[in-house]
Amino acid sequence: MQPFLCAALLSSAAALVAAFPVAARGLDEAAICARAEQRYVELYGHASADAEGAKVVLMYKYRFCPAEITVPVGTTVRWVNVDKRTSHSVIIPGKPESDRAFPEEIIEFTFLTAGDQDYLCGPHWETEKMIGMVRVEP
Repeated sequence: MQPFLCAALLSSAAALVAAFPVAARGLDEAAICARAEQRYVELYGHASADAEGAKVVLMYKYRFCPAEITVPVGTTVRWVNVDKRTSHSVIIPGKPESDRAFPEEIIEFTFLTAGDQDYLCGPHWETEKMIGMVRVEP
């Protein structure tokens, strides 16, 4: 994906987030993320918080769980697709779109610069509002 197109998509995505905050998605958000965590434990045998070498974000039912995380500079974020049938990707500003992560596959990126980094799922950000944020602290 071209950098200018990526920036335009993220700008549009940011406007969507402002208009439709994650909390406004419905009361089932917590239940969806709880089920995502259960799927992760079924697949990997431990909680996502116990993953070694990375901060885990789960991709499930057109959501990032959690949708926002805060990490120190130098942290690797690992997006894990715990869906059963859907593939997802990750687009970070100024970076090419990741390959699709099919069920049980992962995408990793190490954040080396402080600041807020919006990201989105290439195939699902517009129709499903699949948008997230990594706050990278010095």
